[in-house]
Amino acid sequence: MTEVGTNAGLLTVRLVAPDRVLLDATAESVELPSISGYMETLYGAAPLLAELGSGEVRLHGGSAGEQVFFVAWGCAEVLPERVTILAEVAMPLREIDIEQARAELRHGSELWDQAGDDPEKYDSANAIMCVAEAKLTSASESAGETWQH
Repeated sequence: MTEVGTNAGLLTVRLVAPDRVLLDATAESVELPSISGYMETLYGAAPLLAELGSGEVRLHGGSAGEQVFFVAWGCAEVLPERVTILAEVAMPLREIDIEQARAELRHGSELWDQAGDDPEKYDSANAIMCVAEAKLTSASESAGETWQH
């Protein structure tokens, strides 16, 4: 049986943050930052549940067109016809506050320096720095600049 309709071969994509739904659209493909690296999903993909890292969600084609969002932490559910992204932090790149991201990076570095022998404090500091660095990289790339670590 052949699929008929305007969404034939397109993924339904939903991007949700704790405070809002950022996207509810269709796309030909979606790139996601899982904690083990970037992955791309297409229509018909095998079901998968992935833990998100920090980085960019890129949408291609469909009603979404070409869009990029910054996300950090959460999960993505991939089904053959749908991708649902639940992120603790999610925003369009234009909403990234570079000065705030730099302050977050400094704060994470201070926490790292104060961690002593506590591995949980190192993990927490590392997570803060990872998100801040990813925000700075995404914001810089969208502005056509290169961010220096």
